[in-house]
Amino acid sequence: MNASELKEFLDEKVILYNNPNFIETDPIQIPHRFESKEDIEIAAFLTATIAWGNRKMIINNASKMMTLMGNSPYDFVMNHSKHQLEDLDGFVHRTFNSVDFQTFIIGLKNIYTNHNGLEAVFASTEKTMQENISEFKRLFFEIPHSNRTTKHISDPLQGSAAKRINMFLRWMVRQDNCGVDFGIWKSISPSKLSCPLDVHSGNVARRLNLLTRKQNDAKALSELDTNLKLLDQNDPVKYDFALFGLGVFEGF
Repeated sequence: MNASELKEFLDEKVILYNNPNFIETDPIQIPHRFESKEDIEIAAFLTATIAWGNRKMIINNASKMMTLMGNSPYDFVMNHSKHQLEDLDGFVHRTFNSVDFQTFIIGLKNIYTNHNGLEAVFASTEKTMQENISEFKRLFFEIPHSNRTTKHISDPLQGSAAKRINMFLRWMVRQDNCGVDFGIWKSISPSKLSCPLDVHSGNVARRLNLLTRKQNDAKALSELDTNLKLLDQNDPVKYDFALFGLGVFEGF
């Protein structure tokens, strides 16, 4: 199909999948349980952090995380006691264990206490969003931490497509007027976002000639972003719904 046909095809798929029905089977349902900005963004960040593997397992384990934090994630991050941190012992999602969870709680407190919160860290207008992600990782791990925990935040400047954190940013920044993405971070333009690139979206993108690189890495992400901006320069990552939906739900 030509460029205009491709855009029409993908726009139709965005409409099909970017609606509240999407929430029912997606990890984004976890932050949708909350109302305050800080609760939403912390719940979203932690959920996105463990968003690999079986989607049902992701949702179940993200729910456990919220329960362990008393379903008040911001209050828990800012006011937890040593005993409350110890209560996180035993949590595990694949390779993300209770030590990682405890470290992430402390890291988030540092971000809110010393760096004006999650949105402020990502909102630098002088850098690309991928550079901001790398800087976020540096600031997040200013606290004492185990080296093993650092693998749970990807660094685009080290070659990663950073799928999970780009998904988190999509959730926070895009105002889709459809009730899925939150759009609560007003200081960042959706045009700066990158598509959450994973095996599903990557395979579909290659079939549609939006991506030629075989690996799902930072170079592939740059290529995909460039091509998606040709379709919509203001909101390129809306096509994540189309690529993901085609791959997961339609077996495209």
